[in-house]
Amino acid sequence: MSRRGETTEETSRAPVVSSSQTDAAEQRKRTTVINVVYLIAAFDITWMFLQFSVTPYLAKKLGFDTLWFGYLQTTVGVIMLFGGPMFGRFGDLFGARAALSLACSATVVFFLLLAIADHPAMLFIHKLPTVFMHVLPACQMVVTDLTEPEKRADALSKLGLCFGVGMIAGSTLGGHLNTRYGETFTACFGAAGSTFSLLLVLKFIPKNTKVQASTTTSTDSESKKKSIFNVGEITRLMKFPGVARTFIVKIVAGLPSGIFQVMFSIIALEFFKLTPEENGYLMAYFGIGQMAYMQNVFQFCLTVMPMMFSLSVFNVITDSMLTKGVPSSDTGTMLGLCASVQSLLRTVGPTAGGFLYVNYGISSIGMIQCVVNMAVFVYLLQRGREKTTEQTK
Repeated sequence: MSRRGETTEETSRAPVVSSSQTDAAEQRKRTTVINVVYLIAAFDITWMFLQFSVTPYLAKKLGFDTLWFGYLQTTVGVIMLFGGPMFGRFGDLFGARAALSLACSATVVFFLLLAIADHPAMLFIHKLPTVFMHVLPACQMVVTDLTEPEKRADALSKLGLCFGVGMIAGSTLGGHLNTRYGETFTACFGAAGSTFSLLLVLKFIPKNTKVQASTTTSTDSESKKKSIFNVGEITRLMKFPGVARTFIVKIVAGLPSGIFQVMFSIIALEFFKLTPEENGYLMAYFGIGQMAYMQNVFQFCLTVMPMMFSLSVFNVITDSMLTKGVPSSDTGTMLGLCASVQSLLRTVGPTAGGFLYVNYGISSIGMIQCVVNMAVFVYLLQRGREKTTEQTK
């Protein structure tokens, strides 16, 4: 009798966990995951820009001219163009941790193949893992899943900050390592760094990050039966209101910048005659925009500032709009489509950029960007006026 009374008394004195405490604990957990994702994104961009300090100079050693280097860049663009949407759908079906693990593993293989590249064909072979190398879109998936729609732009903008930090760190580090220890050591360093990123994913990223995952079990089980390669499921997202228009604006406005980005390595080698270390410093500063008329590195540094600022703001706004325009269960696929935009630009960029550079000089790339962005600005201004007129009626 007394024992039962003791049990009742112990039960009555047991702490009661309120729903507010549970919500606070869940929020802290989400914040921790998001912070780790920021770290993974910064590391990944660091390794990628470290690679940019290797490939152009290794390609030159292996006998690549401007034309063949353009073919190499186009190959990467085509591979990632088809891989982006499929990767995004993979993330929606199997979870963010699986997507991030796949992307980081592919990056490790990418760097190992680069380390042993001693023949022109190997430079093309080492690009094959890029079909899965979508770490940044996978990070965007996690951030999108774990943030409220009204806070999404702010959260995605911090990934842009991680991009800038990684660009500065990777470019500087890659230039130093390549100059002092050579391409092979630098590539091995990138492989080791990517392995560390993979370990962070396995340790900290939960299997499911979709907020509503627990309440949509039947829906999830049905969606898993659908194929990753279901093109109809991917393209149907364009039918949601405003999505197709925003997507087209993203492509058109990003084209000139894409041309410049894929041509930058050639500009650094052929026009500015930079060494790997000097190229690393310039790429680090490139983590800060606009290419206009210029004839030397100093003029480039004066005009580059607004370009990266505008690109960062533009990408955050469009990515946020596009993920809000589709159901939360399809945000990964939409981010994969957004990633494919950059791949599309890398596909057409080398051909268009090479033509402009050879026939009209370096200033033509900046002029094209000015004209295109002015046209997009006029279009958006006109659309804004039309919406205002409709609302006042």
